[in-house]
Amino acid sequence: MNKGIVIRSTGSWYSVKTEAGQVIDCKIKGNFRIKDIKSTNPIAVGDHVEFRLDEQDMEKTTNKAVGLITEICDRKNYIVRKSPNLSKQSHIIAANIDQAFLVVTINFPVTTTTFIDRFLASAEAYRIPCTLIFNKIDRYNKDQLTQLDNLIELYSSVGYRCLKTSTKKNIGLDILKKWMTGNINVFSGHSGVGKSTIINKIEPTLNLKTKEISEYHLSGQHTTTFSEMFELDFGGYIIDTPGIKGFGMLDMDKYEIGHYFPEIFKRLEKCQYNNCTHTHEPGCEVKKAVVESEIAESRYYSYLGLLESDQKYRN
Repeated sequence: MNKGIVIRSTGSWYSVKTEAGQVIDCKIKGNFRIKDIKSTNPIAVGDHVEFRLDEQDMEKTTNKAVGLITEICDRKNYIVRKSPNLSKQSHIIAANIDQAFLVVTINFPVTTTTFIDRFLASAEAYRIPCTLIFNKIDRYNKDQLTQLDNLIELYSSVGYRCLKTSTKKNIGLDILKKWMTGNINVFSGHSGVGKSTIINKIEPTLNLKTKEISEYHLSGQHTTTFSEMFELDFGGYIIDTPGIKGFGMLDMDKYEIGHYFPEIFKRLEKCQYNNCTHTHEPGCEVKKAVVESEIAESRYYSYLGLLESDQKYRN
């Protein structure tokens, strides 16, 4: 039996890099489709798999033997996004990740704190260390730069690593490259924030597709339609993911959501009630911290947005 790691997924075909360094095009065994897998994709980029190579089953266009994936190894973690398919719960973006980088822009397009907080909470839930990359700093005016610095101060105080970057002025890229070396890294963020441009700058041989931002809509055009993992010349891998509009936690008990906001979690034991939801209960240490500006209101309302299914508390 052959073993390898999935480096590319197009929905029906999977490119698997073997332990010997070969890349084999694979399909999945049919019964994966009927297993109790609560996602739209049974296999994701980053998965470690076992496959059988069938020399008699040739891929028509390349005349190469194809593999049949028969087993998925246990995942240490994964990241999901909401699926438009209501019959399933989620779509797994990537698996077995060492660290995630969320690319944020103040403008061109706007990344909201609600979006940032939902991503960070999900990363916390799946035990994936996360860094915030504040990109395109060469494009901002004085007020926008002040807003950026305030966000960095906020998220740094919570405990998240932050970095300012500009691909045009080559700011922050050497530091980013150092952080990525030797790890399996995933980049995410809205379309148009510059994920592919950053990746191309630090690893020019990849030459990922990019498109200019629409100045009229102030939003990006989708260029990445599937997840793919690329080997880095300086060591490690990078996973490029589709631009996503929504990111959510699934199958979470409402009493656990506060565990994934570090500043809320460290105050849980001081609340009057063990199962405090931090919404209406008396003696709530979290609500007190919000009033006293020890917890940012934006973070608190993001927490409430995750807590309430009707999302009425979202920014």
